[in-house]
Amino acid sequence: MTVGIISDTHGLIRKEALEALKDADLILHAGDIGKPKVLDELQKIAPLVAVRGNCDKDEWSRQLPETEVVNIGELRFYLIHNIGKLNIVPKADGIDAVVYGHSHKFSEEKKEGVLYLNPGSAGPKRFNLPITVALLHVNGKKIEVERHLIGGSNQPK
Repeated sequence: MTVGIISDTHGLIRKEALEALKDADLILHAGDIGKPKVLDELQKIAPLVAVRGNCDKDEWSRQLPETEVVNIGELRFYLIHNIGKLNIVPKADGIDAVVYGHSHKFSEEKKEGVLYLNPGSAGPKRFNLPITVALLHVNGKKIEVERHLIGGSNQPK
């Protein structure tokens, strides 16, 4: 199964991001969506699970949860916008991967067997950070992360 991971779109849904996610079986948006049209475009590709970010304050976004647990095959994913607000112990709670956003910076690390992944920002360019999304290739209990640099070459991890 291929899972598209996107965050911090801030109302901008880039053609290149949609292209990178086109083969996803499921898409996770880790908040700061910006406008409902972003969700509409992503849902045209695959089923979508999204959480509200700190900038998602308009009426339409109030229906979105701040966190979500998503079962993908044999794995449990925890979706949150700001990792600093994580109020669970992922390993103890049976979480295999934590997907988050907020910093606009791609990050992939494992702690105590749990994958922590920030796909970076796919929205307006901020700071000097690249525009990125990620694809996760899930097979059983194995997760392979593929970073997609928008406007540059892909960087498999």
